[in-house]
Amino acid sequence: MEIEVKSQSDNEMVFIVRDAEVPFINAIRRTAMVSVPKIAIEDVNIIRNDSAMFNEVLAHRLGLTPLVSDLDALEGMSLPEDDDWDVYDNGIMFSLNEVGPKVVYSKDLISSDSKIKPVYDTIPLVKLKEGEEINIEAVAKVGYGKEHAKWMPTTVCAYKQYPEITFNEDVEIDYDCAQACPRGILKSDRRSKKIKILDIEDCAMCKSCVRASDNGYIQVGFRPNDFIFRIETDGAMPPKEVLLKACDVLGEKADKFIRFSEEGGSK
Repeated sequence: MEIEVKSQSDNEMVFIVRDAEVPFINAIRRTAMVSVPKIAIEDVNIIRNDSAMFNEVLAHRLGLTPLVSDLDALEGMSLPEDDDWDVYDNGIMFSLNEVGPKVVYSKDLISSDSKIKPVYDTIPLVKLKEGEEINIEAVAKVGYGKEHAKWMPTTVCAYKQYPEITFNEDVEIDYDCAQACPRGILKSDRRSKKIKILDIEDCAMCKSCVRASDNGYIQVGFRPNDFIFRIETDGAMPPKEVLLKACDVLGEKADKFIRFSEEGGSK
């Protein structure tokens, strides 16, 4: 198996996996989405809320506010499988105490740990009118995406099989089929008498070009064992950390299954 990173930024990573199979790639996708630990606000104690927003809605918005959850932030924090995870104050404490008129933003959340704070300062939480006050205490804990969307480290985690475009040299060149491509990855070059492929990896395999060709000049397929994988995050974790942690979790599950089989199914 080969892996080639095509692009990488703080919140996005695109890479190509070659010589792999669909079950393996899908296992990585599912593990990255639901089994990688992330920090999010879990318990909210609303002491005072004079705003027009219901307490439940405000608590939900706090829970979905992305918090820094890189490896340094996660170190030493209890996981859901730990016995002390349910203890109310066993986490990162946040406080929010504001008086209107103003718009309360994520930057107004005060954290007990300087490493763990909202990823973005400009997320609006609630609008307060003149004289309205809000006083909240909250606790952030580590969780998994399989329990709630607020603990999902990825906003996009998807793959597609590597596209493959071929031309039938036995028939006349159909230059018009290139114009049907909605992504513009095909270019008709009548001077060199061929159709050029500008960016094969951007092909959505929609087959608009195939349907536009009357003589079957162009065919669109895919390589069954090559994949283009994309991971995007909300900024709480770098996509590379999400991928590496997903591979570690998947490896641990595989080792556990192997031990279970070798021990004859005993616990």
